[in-house]
Amino acid sequence: MSDTRSRVRDCIGREPGIHFSDISRELDIATGQTQYHLRKLVRAGKLQKESIAGRTHYYPPTYSGWERSAIALLRRETTREVVLFLLRNGAAAPADLAEQLDLARSTVEWHLSRLVEHDIARKEAMDDDPSRVVVSLCRESEVYRLL
Repeated sequence: MSDTRSRVRDCIGREPGIHFSDISRELDIATGQTQYHLRKLVRAGKLQKESIAGRTHYYPPTYSGWERSAIALLRRETTREVVLFLLRNGAAAPADLAEQLDLARSTVEWHLSRLVEHDIARKEAMDDDPSRVVVSLCRESEVYRLL
């Protein structure tokens, strides 16, 4: 394996879920060179590539699909804020999340939709008021570990 390819692989091992452009920037290598080495590593099964919510992320091959999704979403600052709030405070209504995090409700809903889509969070109707929805994390201990 070439020295550059080893550096790319080591970088991804240190920062699972890293984006293509961040790899180029961190290692100070040209984008074409980065593409070439990533393609070789993915084809050889030494790395996994996953596109989530419009971004491509790279991982060592040891992560499950759920872990890859969780890591990719947790790399987004606003999604991470939402998840941290839920870890600290437990289940919350989307409107409460928006208010507490000082974010637009539509922004919170976009991030919640990604979390729900990838089984990181779930929305449930309240027992006492079925019209009210709360959001909670599906696998709190695993999400905490990945943070």
